[in-house]
Amino acid sequence: MSNQLDQLRQQFLAYLAAHPFRKSPIGLYEPVDYIMQLGGKRMRPILALLAYQLFKKDVDAALPVAMAVEVFHNFSLVHDDIMDAADLRRGKPTVHAKYDTNTAILSGDVMLIKSYQYLAQIGDPHIQAKLIQVFNQVAIEVCEGQQYDVDFENRSDVRIDEYLKMIEYKTAALLAGSLSMGAIAAGADEAAVAHLDRFGRKVGIAFQIQDDLLDSFGDPAKFGKKVGGDICQNKKTILILQALKDGNANEQAQLNQLLSTPTTNEQQKITAVKSLLEHLHIPTKVKTLRDQYLAEALQELETLEVEAAQKAPLFAIANQLVDRVI
Repeated sequence: MSNQLDQLRQQFLAYLAAHPFRKSPIGLYEPVDYIMQLGGKRMRPILALLAYQLFKKDVDAALPVAMAVEVFHNFSLVHDDIMDAADLRRGKPTVHAKYDTNTAILSGDVMLIKSYQYLAQIGDPHIQAKLIQVFNQVAIEVCEGQQYDVDFENRSDVRIDEYLKMIEYKTAALLAGSLSMGAIAAGADEAAVAHLDRFGRKVGIAFQIQDDLLDSFGDPAKFGKKVGGDICQNKKTILILQALKDGNANEQAQLNQLLSTPTTNEQQKITAVKSLLEHLHIPTKVKTLRDQYLAEALQELETLEVEAAQKAPLFAIANQLVDRVI
């Protein structure tokens, strides 16, 4: 199974290497090449290829679809980094930090257009139309999810259902779209595409819930970044929203004060917030919600009318994405 995933990753990386963004004007395309070569797990193109492979064996015809979702994903990172004023991406300078903000905006714009060009390489006009329809909806949802996230920064009344919708759009929609477009490229029927879409959305939500957990309660050596970053940035993660919902008036006031006061002593603030979360049993409650979404995702995959052996890599990926250690 891991051999299959490795093989698909290598096929995609070979395709990426064969289609560099090195052309004139260099000022526009060099930053595109830079972000595309920064690495990452390449999860979205692999999901597209796996979904295609459920219905057809030779994935060569699906590589432009895989490229489209990866270019779009990286386009969104370029613009997100500008909005977040982030200086690092995957341990390297972000595009706007390495070049400048105007360059990053323009290079990001051309990446979005390039995504459509790759989808246009699918010759069958009927399939191409379906791909573009799904891609358009995913792109809109990603933008809407980003706006919800921005709006939440200035709201004190964010509900859990609103947060779950935000992460579905911002994170899960592209995972689901990658799967859906891979299946569509292989000629899968609407029922199969719908199962894969729901599978991807529920896995994506479970993944983000686990990411929120890891940010506050993960092992820094295994998580790969500083634990407590969300707390220091006063982010309204699922843990915070659940605590505000479950806490009494005094606990709510204490948490709101911690999150509205400028951070002068990061470790003291992290310790205080985590202590309150643990007192309210928030990690256990949030894990239960995560597991519920994962179970629903796996049920969608179970219902998909494809041989079990062919679905095994998707089961494995779902569990790997969510079952990262605390």
